[in-house]
Order: sequence, then structure tokens, then C-alpha cells
Amino acid sequence: MKFIMGIDVEDLIIAAMSRKDPQEGIKLRLTLARKYMAEAEEYLKRGDSARASEKAYKVAEEVVKALSEKFNLPEYQQAVKEGRWYAYTLGSASASLSKTLGEWVVNGWSSAYFLHVWGFHDSKLSVTDIIPYLEGVKKLLENAEKVIGS
Repeated sequence: MKFIMGIDVEDLIIAAMSRKDPQEGIKLRLTLARKYMAEAEEYLKRGDSARASEKAYKVAEEVVKALSEKFNLPEYQQAVKEGRWYAYTLGSASASLSKTLGEWVVNGWSSAYFLHVWGFHDSKLSVTDIIPYLEGVKKLLENAEKVIGS
């Protein structure tokens, strides 16, 4: 992800695409999520738990955004209005999505957020520590692909 002056450029491009064709934006988010998952697994193989944790968080972030847009959640509308997503908005969206789709959404998001804080920011987790959380994120992606149809 590229930030310029605090703006997530990648997100701006996807939002612009979604305005023209929402399905294309949603599918692009899933494509990015798959890319980030492959990167997380590669970092895991290299023994870099911090970078693997960072990429796992990006998987969940893209998945929750894609599902939120697909179901036109209030959190999605808020992000569009404000021009950005916040971690608390993503958490709220995952809770909302879990009510209709199942606990796998909130479980996957919670695993990713745990990895983001303790694995990436604080670098307190070993490769062995992150594996079960990474599995939760992988399940989030796999189930989202079924729901979205990619």
C-alpha cells in the first residue's frame, strides 16, 4: 500500500473503479487479498513473522472492505463519505457481516487485528505463534471468495 500525505492511494483507485463498476472494485479487493496472502505465506517460510503478520492484516482489511461494499453496509457508506476506512470501522463492519454470514468473518478479522498489533507493530510473536491466527485469516479469505463468487 502506498500512502502519500496520509492518503491510501491504492484505496482511492479502487474506490474510483467501484464508482464505475462496483463488482470490479470488489473483485480487485479479493485479488489484492490473495496477493497479500501469498506474500504472508512467503514471509512465514522465510521466518519473518512481523512481515507475515502485516500482510495477513492486509488480507483481512481487503476482504472486509469487499464484503462491506457487496452488502452496502452503513460502515461502507461511512468510509465512502469520509474518504477512508478506520480500523474501528472495519471492526464494526466485521461484526455486522458476522450476523448474516457467520462467525468466520469476525474471527478472521480478530485474528488479523491481533497479528497487526502483536505480530507487526510490537513484533512479539514468533512464526509458530502466528500460524493459528494466519489460518483464521485464510479461512476469512476462502469463505469470502465463496460469498462473492470469485
